[in-house]
Amino acid sequence: MFGDLPERKYYSISEVATHFNVNTSLLRYWEKEFDQINPLIKSSGIRKYTKENIENISIIYSMLKKEGLTIQGAKKKLKSKDISSSENLIILKKLNKIKEELRSLKNNL
Repeated sequence: MFGDLPERKYYSISEVATHFNVNTSLLRYWEKEFDQINPLIKSSGIRKYTKENIENISIIYSMLKKEGLTIQGAKKKLKSKDISSSENLIILKKLNKIKEELRSLKNNL
């Protein structure tokens, strides 16, 4: 479902960081900046990310790294009706899933 991530309930911070090709410290920073990223943090401090967390990170990653928005710009866009409405988020998630499936099909050709 998430490219090179195996199908599981929880993912470690290192798996997620590798998937997005970012440092783990950047993910921890994004957690502080964006309410949409809220992994389960065990008493030992180990973070466990859900699929929903990864989908939210994907949206934030696209805005920051691909669209070139600032943190404040991404926050503003997430709060705007363009992105934050649940219908648009559902559509975006479905489109990302289709995109991954198409990439998989392309690689298998």
